[in-house]
Amino acid sequence: MNRDELWLRLRRWITPAPAIVTPAPRPSNDSTRVADSLRALLDDPTIPVSVRSELAVDFSRIENMLDKLERGELHVAVFGRVSTGKSALGNALLGREAFTVGVLHGTTIDAEHATLDEAQHDGLVLIDTPGINELDGETRERLAFEVAEVSDLVVFVCDGDLTREELDALKILAATQRPLLLALNKADRYGQDERESLLQHLRLRVAGLIRTEDVLAVAARPAPQRVVEVDARGHEQTREQLRAPDVAALRERLLAIAAREGKTLSAINAGLYAGRLTDQVSTRIAQTRQAVAAKLIRHYCLAKGVAVALNPIPVADLLAAAGLDAAMVVQLSRVYGLPLTRAESGRLVAVISAQLAALMGAIWGMQLVASALKGMSAGLSVVVTAAAQGALGWYATVLIGRAAERYLIAGKSWGEQGAKRAVSEVVAALDRDSILREAREEILRRLKMRSA
Repeated sequence: MNRDELWLRLRRWITPAPAIVTPAPRPSNDSTRVADSLRALLDDPTIPVSVRSELAVDFSRIENMLDKLERGELHVAVFGRVSTGKSALGNALLGREAFTVGVLHGTTIDAEHATLDEAQHDGLVLIDTPGINELDGETRERLAFEVAEVSDLVVFVCDGDLTREELDALKILAATQRPLLLALNKADRYGQDERESLLQHLRLRVAGLIRTEDVLAVAARPAPQRVVEVDARGHEQTREQLRAPDVAALRERLLAIAAREGKTLSAINAGLYAGRLTDQVSTRIAQTRQAVAAKLIRHYCLAKGVAVALNPIPVADLLAAAGLDAAMVVQLSRVYGLPLTRAESGRLVAVISAQLAALMGAIWGMQLVASALKGMSAGLSVVVTAAAQGALGWYATVLIGRAAERYLIAGKSWGEQGAKRAVSEVVAALDRDSILREAREEILRRLKMRSA
């Protein structure tokens, strides 16, 4: 299942269904297909060790997601501002003290996991997260978003009307492409009419982000109820009576989602995350190849520039330099995993050179003249002319290397617009003057070292 199909399935879950709908048969092997894709990504032998090391955390998450799929778990992140009762809500849903609850800001400093007792057969797992406005904000907020990203569903907890910070956080979470539920906690503080009015207001504020039926009222730790008792002698005594948490509606909603969509949501999230990681891997591999290619091209530029400058035979130095260009293209093709034979490399260099000659005939003519003058000059003028000739050879190698690199990146293709357009764009993208200046300086330095 590709990313577009996963996203389409997710959008169908998020979008409210019409009143009358004929359910379509759901493929039974979605999780299996995603698991196979995750294994293929983890075992891909073409991913360089350096890239695996750089993305070690992401690959570890993929391994965890694969284990989660095989166990059939649905991971739910409990998210929100500090002091809204996230940890208390998790404990109320679990029916036990699994998460730390405190009166100070910042009690939850790390992500914690606990299996929901009432839904062990459905594999529902709650994840408590730090508040989005903790005192050491950036680190904990980033952790909270990361936890939400690798969860299958998010319960966002508030205790009143949403602040701008909370609404912004909800929008960011919605962009992570997972379903959201909004839990109005501490609902026992409101009368029935006031509570219903606040719920309606919240539903309007999150329209487009959260479905109406997924905005629920809960009371994770209701305030004790004052009870007045009259003894046998008519004396009144007041005591506080603890009240049980009121989270039944939210628990039932989570269990229903787990039973109906749990495995599909888990597979969707894993597939989306794997898709993002695949893009990251591709980008890192491309960057690594480009860095290696840049060093390779510079190496051949230096070799060709110095060889041209040192060769005392007019024009013949250009012929020898063409061999270096062909060798460079062979090496570049190996860097990009599309090996070319020496003959194929020679033909590619010929195509690129022909396009360069058409675009820059004057420069190539000057190169031939400089090559001829070099054999008839003496003293310092020979050194200067040789450096200029070598710099032009260096520049030509940069152009040939970059054009060949573009051809290889496109899978041995010039694209629909052909070699002429591709080569002209390479020429336009390079700063000729700075390349020639660097080449002359480096070649003169090498020549002076040889003279010394």
